[in-house]
This record gives sequence, C-alpha cells and structure tokens, in this order.
Amino acid sequence: MTALSPHLRQATPVVAVRGEGVHLFDEDGRRYLDFTAGIGVTSTGHCHPRVVEAAQEQVGTLIHGQYTTVMHPPLRRLVDRLGEVLPAGLDSLFFTNSGSEAVEAALRLARQATGRPNVLVCHGGFHGRTVAAAAMTTSGTRFRSGFSPLMSGVVVTPFPTAYRYGWDEETATRFALRELDYTLQTISSPADTAAVIVEPVLGEGGYVPATRAFMEGLRERADRHGFLLILDEVQTGVGRTGRFWGHDHFGVTPDILVTAKGLASGFPLSGIAAPEELMARAWPGSQGGTYGANAVACAAACATLDVVRDEKLVENAEAMGARLRQGLEAVADRTPAIGDVRGLGLMLGSEFVDADGGPDPETASRVQRAAVGEGLLLLLCGAWNQVVRMIPALVIDETAVDAGLEAWAAAVEAGTSRA
Repeated sequence: MTALSPHLRQATPVVAVRGEGVHLFDEDGRRYLDFTAGIGVTSTGHCHPRVVEAAQEQVGTLIHGQYTTVMHPPLRRLVDRLGEVLPAGLDSLFFTNSGSEAVEAALRLARQATGRPNVLVCHGGFHGRTVAAAAMTTSGTRFRSGFSPLMSGVVVTPFPTAYRYGWDEETATRFALRELDYTLQTISSPADTAAVIVEPVLGEGGYVPATRAFMEGLRERADRHGFLLILDEVQTGVGRTGRFWGHDHFGVTPDILVTAKGLASGFPLSGIAAPEELMARAWPGSQGGTYGANAVACAAACATLDVVRDEKLVENAEAMGARLRQGLEAVADRTPAIGDVRGLGLMLGSEFVDADGGPDPETASRVQRAAVGEGLLLLLCGAWNQVVRMIPALVIDETAVDAGLEAWAAAVEAGTSRA
C-alpha cells in the first residue's frame, strides 16, 4: 500500500472536508475556527464567493497558458492590479509558484544585477526549503540540516530580537546595526555583497517584528554600499500586518519585493517586483518556469486583490489584530508561562517560557493541542517551537475574534495546568 511520507505529519488531527470564511469543517461536520489560514495563505477566508467564481469561470475557459509561450488576460489584469498596490518604482514583475522559488529568483536577480556573490541574511529568518532558500534560512536547523553542502556566499547578521536578548528594542536595534557594520568589515565586504534579505516580521523565527530604525539602517547601508535591499513579504504581504505590505510600517522601500501566500487565497502563486531597470539586468533565460503565472491562479489573485480592496480587509486586519492582541495580552498577564505577546496586525505570537525564562516548547505544544479540543486550530513557530502563532483570515470579525480568545484562554488553562 502507498502512503504519505511519515515525516508529513499534520499539526492537528482534523480531516478538513469543507471551508467557509474563518472556519473549517471535518468529516463529522464539526466546525473549527481556523487561526492558521493555511499558514497565512487563505487571506480572504476559505472559499470566498468572489474568488471561487473567478476561479470557476477561468477553469472553464483556459486552465494553463504557459506564460513564456503565450500571454493570457488574467496575467495582464494581475500585473495592472498589482501596479495599484506595489511601492512606487517597483514596476516590473516576474511570477512563479512558491515563496521559495520567488526568493531564489530574487537572489539570482541580485547576483546577476550587481555582479557580487554574497547575500546577507538576518538571524532567525525563514526564506524557504529549496537548497538556496534553505541556505538563507536560519529560523531552525530542521529546515537546513542533512543535505549539506548548502549554497555558499550566505552571511548571517543579527536581527533586533529584543525579547531573546533581554533588551529593549532600541538597544537590540543598535546592536544589530553595529554587528551588521562589523560583518561588512570582517566577513563580507560591500564589494562582495549583492544584497541583504529580511522579513519585516520574522515568521518561522517566532513572529518578531523589525523596528523602524533597523529597517531604515538597512536601507541606508544598502544605498551607501551599493547592494540591494530585498524584503521577503511572503507571509507579511497582502494586508496580513494591518498594512498592505509589512514594510509599510517602517517607511522604507525595497529594491526587490518578494510576495506569495495570501496573494491568491490558496492558489499557488508567487512573484518578485523590482524597478524595470533592475529587472532588465537579469541574464537572458534566467527567468521562467512551467507553472508560473498559471491562468487560474492569476484569476484568483485578481479576485483576491479586489476583495481586499472592496471589503477593506487591510483596515480590518489592523482593527481585528488590535482586538486579538488585547485579548492575548490579557491571557498572558495572568499566565506566567507566557513570556511575550508580539506581532503586527493579524500576525501574532505568544511565547511560552519555563520558570527560568527559557523556551518551553512542551507547554506550547500542550496548549496548541488543547486548542483543537476547544475548536481552535493553531500552529507553532520559533527556534524551539515555543511560540504559538495566530494568523486568521483577514475577513475575521469581532465575533470570531472573541470566540477564538475564549477558546485560547481555555486551552492555555488546560495546557499550563498539566505542566
């Protein structure tokens, strides 16, 4: 008999047969609040009627028009729609399937455009599982171990993770920028550095937001030394943080922006955006792929962007994120096992700690499992999987937020009482 790989283990025991909005339904008809959103993918909720309609209509006319062979209307529409929301000047697009592929496309462009070999990455970042993306990933050894040698030319520099260092954000930011300067002086000279890539909020690394001063410092150093700033918005983009792009919180503009996940409400689609002059410096034949910009995925992405705009989901993410965070902080205030609550918008994490303040993945796991019994689906992240994260669909309303918080409080009580 054939079976899935034994390493493809689900985070919950739920067998989902139907999804609607922020809910999933199992084979017995039980309803669960889904605060995972397919790891931040179903931005408009499960099976939003407008996304379903767009996909169904496209399936009936053209499923796949390979975009280096022919052009198709959904791709043209998507390019126009993204032009309305991308930062000024990022006017050239390349599409592929997954976040990992898009990250690697950004890396390839940066190296070809600058003629420099090295890339700086921030400690705790996650950029994917393919070989080059895994080489740039430092959020956990599970993503990069066992298939060395990885790609060379990757240099790690600190991220201002204030809670882990035990400092305030200002101190952590000064340290991270000072160490970056030291790295450029001792390991990767500016003349060898093609780019620095960073997530506006560390995802798998524990839902840690950057700071404005840190992002401004990266931008200033990229400009001064002539390397590129790549922002990995795979998880933070399309409204997730209460701004359309995560970097909008920090007042900087990247040279290359990477997007995926919530862009097409569950259909595989990713891409990079850069100024046309920069994109033109890619080498001939370096960009392509069989399934990139699939017609159905593009149609779903256009509908997604329309729903985000028309239903004001960015604004909703900000408001519902504030309500959710207030509730999470209230639970943390009465739970010594929760050391920190952090994040932006509807991208929030609660870090579990032991009596000495160290990471406590066992309690985090117990709470996550207890939440399933309360009808709430959650995921873990962080280097030790000590952080429980919440990333509900952007369509969530006050009723669902409050129901989620009620279930969370019960799960925390159950998970910590058995510690």
